[in-house]
Amino acid sequence: MKGILKFAVLAVMLLGLPPAGIVAAHLPLSCYLEFPPRTLYIDHAPFSWVAFVSYSFCILAVGSPFLLHALRNRSQAPFKMPAAKHFPWWGWCGIFLGLASWVLAWSRFPWFSQWQAHTFTPLWIGYILTVNGLTVRRTGTCTLVQQPLCFLLLFPLSAGFWWFFEYLNRFVQNWAYTGVHLTPGDYFLYATLSFSTVLPAFTGTREWLLSFSWWNKTYKRFLPVRIFSPRLLAAAVLMVSGIGLLLLGIYPNYLFALLWISPLLILVSLQALLRERHIFSPLTEGDWHVVLASASAAVVCGLFWEMWNFYSLAKWTYHVPYVQRFHLFEMPLLGYAGYLPFGLECSVVADLVLRGTEKANQP
Repeated sequence: MKGILKFAVLAVMLLGLPPAGIVAAHLPLSCYLEFPPRTLYIDHAPFSWVAFVSYSFCILAVGSPFLLHALRNRSQAPFKMPAAKHFPWWGWCGIFLGLASWVLAWSRFPWFSQWQAHTFTPLWIGYILTVNGLTVRRTGTCTLVQQPLCFLLLFPLSAGFWWFFEYLNRFVQNWAYTGVHLTPGDYFLYATLSFSTVLPAFTGTREWLLSFSWWNKTYKRFLPVRIFSPRLLAAAVLMVSGIGLLLLGIYPNYLFALLWISPLLILVSLQALLRERHIFSPLTEGDWHVVLASASAAVVCGLFWEMWNFYSLAKWTYHVPYVQRFHLFEMPLLGYAGYLPFGLECSVVADLVLRGTEKANQP
């Protein structure tokens, strides 16, 4: 019952509060529910050096302690290559599928024109097979091998997971899709197929990163974080997140970051209120390795997402207020910071399946 209550509250807050704010402000709700989304109706704030420097300072202030700690301990925790295992045959299939899809995604062959807009899914299937193959080569196994059915469940879960972000994006319009015009039914089908690869790609990347002992040696005992009244803090964070979501569509230029952090804040707050273990629980003992590997895995995937998107026909473009400058591919440079909390959200959602299956199989 706790699990049902937790996700019911999460869904109600994410789905209900943004449109409730729009209705309360007497703004037209119809444009926010357009499907497929085509109309740009939000006036995004122009670039601001004050905002850019402020955001940059905050990102550096948060990230610097971890980077400095890694540099100071690089000699004590070097990268060590284990004895190489056999690279699986399906890993080679992933490499060939990825390379072929990459060529087709960035080319404009006339004979391939009717399929040109649909290269995203095979490209990422190739990535998923390749990164899992790399983990097998390092460790001899991976989740795809050990829990194949569980890994397959990540695909439908991933689709539903990303549709939540697509929904929240309707109220801030930080990204929009171009290059293809589809009927609502076709758009839902092809978008769902593409969205289904997010969690499997992230999970494979995180597992590959964690196969390096460096994470354990560097961040297993780093900086303990202890909160004296965790339930009181959780209640406050939950309330602030709810108010922020309520105002999201009214003040999209100021609150757009809530798109990335509100799902994580709400879920962790609910877990803390229910006295459940959550992704930040190990931090009380100074164990940061899973948190940092999860954030890093999302950044790695993000670099590939943005790179492969850059020359594709069906693609997305960004409209991020105040920091829309200094692009790396289509993404403004500071926009990559959004991948850090996104990685933690991916970790939480993916582990619902992976760890839930492990517990169910225990005698």
